[in-house]
Amino acid sequence: MQWQPSATIPQLRHRALVLGQIRGFFRDRSLLEVDTPVMSHCGVSDPHVDSIPVAFTPDGAPTSQTMWLMSSPEYAMKRLLAAGSGSIFQIAKAFRNGEVGRRHNPEFTLLEWYRVGFDLASLMQEVAELVDRVLEPRLGQQQWHYWSYRTAFEHILKLDPHTATDAQLQACALSHIDIQLHESTPRDTWLDLLMSHCIEPALPQACFIYDYPASQAALARLGVDAQGTRVARRFEAYINGVELANGYHELTDAQEQRQRFLADNNIRKSLSKSEMVADQRFIEALQSGLPDCSGVALGIERLLMLALGETDIAKVTAFNHPRA
Repeated sequence: MQWQPSATIPQLRHRALVLGQIRGFFRDRSLLEVDTPVMSHCGVSDPHVDSIPVAFTPDGAPTSQTMWLMSSPEYAMKRLLAAGSGSIFQIAKAFRNGEVGRRHNPEFTLLEWYRVGFDLASLMQEVAELVDRVLEPRLGQQQWHYWSYRTAFEHILKLDPHTATDAQLQACALSHIDIQLHESTPRDTWLDLLMSHCIEPALPQACFIYDYPASQAALARLGVDAQGTRVARRFEAYINGVELANGYHELTDAQEQRQRFLADNNIRKSLSKSEMVADQRFIEALQSGLPDCSGVALGIERLLMLALGETDIAKVTAFNHPRA
């Protein structure tokens, strides 16, 4: 058992420097810094994210109630947007169950911000400017590429991910990846495998991928691309093949959000996971009126790993999970 930090003191000083750079970046753009709870009555419904439950017992109560450590401040920040906050940012602690490794820690730091009136193109440009500011001392100015999801698959795998049949996706995955999965495996699982094993390693050094399949919308609104395909208005930013940020042109329709909560829980049941209670406060905030906005979450530790040339998240956080 070690009491010493997993990062060196110089690395922690650099971490503090980067956090100061980020706050200065948004101060110059007049965004309000906010602070929302890390513990909530509702966890997230995303089938691919497992919230960490905590037992809260009020003084004198005979039993405890289950609350959740938040995997993202998204719901609470959107409630602030609906209340009239204007464009906002937050540097927040976030928690995800089971995620431990060289790129993952169950407790990590997210930079999340929302821009009222921004479309995805404007937000991608701002993400690029922030990342360039932090990474330029080590990596220089990045040459950013902007590829649609379709472009990435066509360029790297010679396959249209929107029109390919399930059998074609499966055959392509099995020809590139040594894996055994049942033929009934969902289409999005095959797409995710191709993305992680084939697309991401072959991306340009700095790249945005946008216009994901509609089935992968999460909390993004839907639209139609130039080819007439229904797509999710979202993007992911990659540096050296590592996912750094995930952004949405935010969904504002409360009824559609209700339907997505239901769909998420159906998927959770199919994966033998517990259903999550829909966050009614979030739904009511959407009903009251969420302004047209785009938002993005960026992993601070991953940004620091790139800034410092590290390959292990332990080297950029004071105490990683084994030493917590």
